[in-house]
Amino acid sequence: MAAGKLLYAQSGGVSAVINATAAGVIETARDKGIPVYAARNGILGALREELIDTTKEAKANIAGLKHTPGGAFGSCRYKLKSLEENRAEYERLIEVFKAHDIRTFLYNGGNDSADTANKVAKIGHTLGYEVNCIGVPKTIDNDLVVTDNCPGFGSVAKYTAIAVRETGLDVASMADTSTKVFIMEVMGRHAGWIAAAAGLAGSKPGDAPHIILFPENVFDPETFLARVKATVEKVGWCSVVVSEGVKGADGKFLAESGARDAFGHAQLGGASPVLAALVREKLGYKYHWALPDYLQRSARHIASKVDVEQAYAVGKKAVEYAAEGLNAVMPVIVRTSEEPYKWKIEAAPLDKIANQEKKMPKAFISKDGFGITAAARRYLAPLIMGEAPPPYGEDGLPVYVTLKNTSVPKKLKKFVPA
Repeated sequence: MAAGKLLYAQSGGVSAVINATAAGVIETARDKGIPVYAARNGILGALREELIDTTKEAKANIAGLKHTPGGAFGSCRYKLKSLEENRAEYERLIEVFKAHDIRTFLYNGGNDSADTANKVAKIGHTLGYEVNCIGVPKTIDNDLVVTDNCPGFGSVAKYTAIAVRETGLDVASMADTSTKVFIMEVMGRHAGWIAAAAGLAGSKPGDAPHIILFPENVFDPETFLARVKATVEKVGWCSVVVSEGVKGADGKFLAESGARDAFGHAQLGGASPVLAALVREKLGYKYHWALPDYLQRSARHIASKVDVEQAYAVGKKAVEYAAEGLNAVMPVIVRTSEEPYKWKIEAAPLDKIANQEKKMPKAFISKDGFGITAAARRYLAPLIMGEAPPPYGEDGLPVYVTLKNTSVPKKLKKFVPA
């Protein structure tokens, strides 16, 4: 790693453990005597020259990031175009890097962020300023290729499985005279990993969830309704988990609202109320539906200990890779043993990860399409293991840290990203 500063940025939807990665980055860099700046609101902060000096933060506050949810430095959904399409943005990045002696850029995010990191990794030589770029994995969707799993997913999986088990007990106790069908919608646009995690809630026949709807499968209303009816008649009630990305035979999302987000993805409006309306119209059952949305990804109080440890480890390793002079790589998680569960971190090329998506293997979905297999359970179960609760205050609430986020004085003219 060339002498100079390290710039760290968080991207996309944050998670309960992304700040644990930030702690891994900053603490490791401090041990190596490397000054760390953070970009305010992701790559936009780098383009706008809105940088934060983490050297001004107390050691205790950086350590406190390990148990604090959200994005400590702000995040964004913003995807860089190619150098040919928007050369000005890349020239601006290099200009900011030069002005502040930044020689390493760590971008912490998912699929689109891996693409951005890969692009930035290649521009330094082209534009005459050498800068190493390391992509750092983070996505609750668990859809990055190469890595066994993604930091952020294990905690969402734990939250989902617990929520399904607890709501199952609630609905079962009221089913005789009240709710017969409960529908919970989870995140997952194209990959059903979070929905699959709900399957961990059930340990014996009749346990929730009774139906899991995966985006990997085409939704068939008649088959779904028949399964709901059969379950209610047999068990007395029915628990359904649906991924937000479930599509019908026409290829359209059940929940598609017509809007698009900053990455160009369809903005989804809610698959659960669509299913609830179908159940009411065709079967007449009383129902309730829930959309955890941000709750599932911000629930640090119920995070998986394994997830926290892995999130910290990829941040630590990213700095170590940078110190070794590596460029255009990502620290990925490699599962080395099933029983007992063991893992390690290895470097993988960004161009093998960017713009690809890991969906649920067919072997993980039951033959009827409504549940998970033993193989899926073996893969998922270790990722939710252990608890790492935050400290609690006298008011009975978790104690989270808020950083000072001292701004670095600007040296350049204002730049407005396209």
